[in-house]
Amino acid sequence: MKDYIIRATAADNQIRGFAITSKFLVEQARIYHNTSPVATAALGRLLTAASMMGVMMKGDKDVLTLRIRGNGPIGGITVTADSKGYVKGYVNEPCVILPANEKGKLDVGGAIGAGTLSVIKDMGLKEPYSGQINLISGEIAEDLTYYFAASEQIPSTVALGVLMNETNTVRCAGGFIIQLMPDTSGEVISGLEDKLAGIKPVTTMLNEGMEPEDILTYLLGDMGIDFKEKTECGYRCNCSYERVEKALISVGRKELASMIEEGRPIEMSCSFCNKKYEFGIDKLTKILTQYGGYHERT
Repeated sequence: MKDYIIRATAADNQIRGFAITSKFLVEQARIYHNTSPVATAALGRLLTAASMMGVMMKGDKDVLTLRIRGNGPIGGITVTADSKGYVKGYVNEPCVILPANEKGKLDVGGAIGAGTLSVIKDMGLKEPYSGQINLISGEIAEDLTYYFAASEQIPSTVALGVLMNETNTVRCAGGFIIQLMPDTSGEVISGLEDKLAGIKPVTTMLNEGMEPEDILTYLLGDMGIDFKEKTECGYRCNCSYERVEKALISVGRKELASMIEEGRPIEMSCSFCNKKYEFGIDKLTKILTQYGGYHERT
């Protein structure tokens, strides 16, 4: 079974909901980055959220970036998503090992620490939309719940989870986002609050065999749920030799000339998938000549 997102509305469009199963994309991230369990959980939660938030965007070329910067040992996390739900990301320190928290769970909040969450939406306008909040807990779901209320003025509930096997592979992963639309009635709000107050952790629901449709039905089924669309999602890196070459050019002409004069080829790695790209002296010389810089050093 592939990862996918379900979108639905309920209560005569007063509520919209998204639910996702993301086991395979989180496992792919773990393989790419060789992450420890707590780093897998942290990166996996943010990737899961980004995938759902990505499909909230409308334009085919829209790009969402979620960036966490904390003072904990994990350092930070960066993920991006397109409007089709495909994501990629990395964690600054992938090998962090921490003891379980007081609930016996992976201590994502402790790994991230205090810091900020930034949400950047590039929708083809002159300037990207950018919002930033201080982290509430570092557990990510609570932080995104606060972000939606504070920066986008959308009352929301976000739940995210990654459950690991004893072999440190991903057993299940997923989450949901429930949002209230403007002018939602007090009766609907009260009913939703009652339902959310008694729910199990999202990983428990997934581990018991519930699919995204089941989760949304459980949450919103009493309010006239209307399923809208099912979207396949996954981990997808679009790096290429040409993209890495552009990044290499950005280091500057003097630095490139210095590399050539010292006779040292370089190897660059993609931050999102760790694919390696090699640039020999001949290629570096061609790049520098192409961009009009080599004659300045000779």
